[in-house]
Amino acid sequence: MAASVDPERTEWDVIVLGGGAAGENAAQYATQFSGLDSVLVEGELLGGECSYWACMPSKALLRPGEVLDAARHVPGVSSIVGDARLDVPAVLARRDAIVNGLSDASQVQWALGAGIDVIRGSGRLAGERTVVVSTAAGGTRTLTARHAVVVATGSFPAVPRIAGLREALPWDSRDVTNLHVVPRRVVVLGGGVVGCEAATWLSALGVEELTVVYRGAELLPRQEPFAGRLVADGLRSAGVRLLPERGVSEVRRADVRATGTGLPHGGEVTVLLDDGTTLLADEIVVATGRTPRTDDIGLSAVGLADGGYLDVDDQQTVRGVDGQWLYAVGDVCGRALLTHMGKYQARVAGEVIAARAAGRNPGGDEPSRLSTATGHRAVPQVTFTSPEVGSVGPTEEEARAAGVDVETVEYDLAALAGTYLLKEDYTGRAKLVIERSTDTLIGATFAGTGIAELVHAATTAVVARMTVSSLWHAVPSYPTVSEIWLRLLETLEAQRRKTERG
Repeated sequence: MAASVDPERTEWDVIVLGGGAAGENAAQYATQFSGLDSVLVEGELLGGECSYWACMPSKALLRPGEVLDAARHVPGVSSIVGDARLDVPAVLARRDAIVNGLSDASQVQWALGAGIDVIRGSGRLAGERTVVVSTAAGGTRTLTARHAVVVATGSFPAVPRIAGLREALPWDSRDVTNLHVVPRRVVVLGGGVVGCEAATWLSALGVEELTVVYRGAELLPRQEPFAGRLVADGLRSAGVRLLPERGVSEVRRADVRATGTGLPHGGEVTVLLDDGTTLLADEIVVATGRTPRTDDIGLSAVGLADGGYLDVDDQQTVRGVDGQWLYAVGDVCGRALLTHMGKYQARVAGEVIAARAAGRNPGGDEPSRLSTATGHRAVPQVTFTSPEVGSVGPTEEEARAAGVDVETVEYDLAALAGTYLLKEDYTGRAKLVIERSTDTLIGATFAGTGIAELVHAATTAVVARMTVSSLWHAVPSYPTVSEIWLRLLETLEAQRRKTERG
């Protein structure tokens, strides 16, 4: 669907480079309360990575396996389900419906309805408040922003420099979320969020030989150690082979075919590990991190180095550029590579732009709503593995490394009535990180079935700087998994009394 934008128009209040979730939110918040006008410049699909190649398709692939696993653990249902397997064509069809068949027509319609213009093409900075767009039609347009340019160009999958890997055309996150054929044998490189989630749904979809290779000793290395161990146990129980503390020395593929996203990219893949192990697979999935998309957006034209993350302040203004007109939100600023955090940054940036356009001074005489400082103190994240892992704020190790004196408390989630109702063989754990000097909650981690909805309560507590004494009065409903809060507080109190007694 083509946007209805005057092809002769050259000036807007706000120009946004990148029409993903963060870019859309920046444009929306700059316009909806202020009367400013804005335009999104996007060379791919409006809605970006999350809508078509990441969050939405991955959760669409994970949900059926989660439902089937839950059914197998409930007597009265498990006998009916038996050894049933997923209907793979139906799962993939639902995934396709959720990503709208990789059509952004509805997203474009939303933008235009919200008063946001859309230009198809790739934009590059060409000077102060100036953007040159190479349009999809093959021409160029020079645009000028009266108030602000927002960089929201996102990131792309990083491919490590391993002999033969690029030449083998490995699957990246876009391929594996949009797969059309389930391979029989898959090797996943990386033990982070993308690697663990991909391994979870690939196993559920019926990959027969699935191996995860990762350099660390534990999966999910940025989480509390118990979280990675529980996820590892879950993957192993599903038949996934885990190879920790290994690297790949070489990849070979004789028959290579560039067939398109999510399709087979050739014949058999040989993966040589640094310990001498040889793995054979039909596809190799690279899940080893992401790189900001900033190497070809004209940063040098405004005095910045091309490539790398953009350094921003708490109003998401790019440092090193005079005039407070250049902003960056989402993955390009490297503060938290999560869709919800990019959208949060964009909401703040949009309102900051509107405030500055009206002559106000956000960050000076404006309230904290026009700053991302508070939100970045409590970054929530959920990894939708089996079991799920949810966290907010620093881990114990991160807090101590930052010089914060903390005490911690842990509890077995399986000891709750609410989790027993979910699964009689429930496995899970929870942990709180508390700043000793103020007795406030600064971090929390949960690992177990059905814990995703616990994370927002923890986020609220961390943002509000709730003290332990205040948390005692937040009464959890019974019998729910939220009762974990009470049990953690009781355990913490017992720990403290034991310490006082010496």
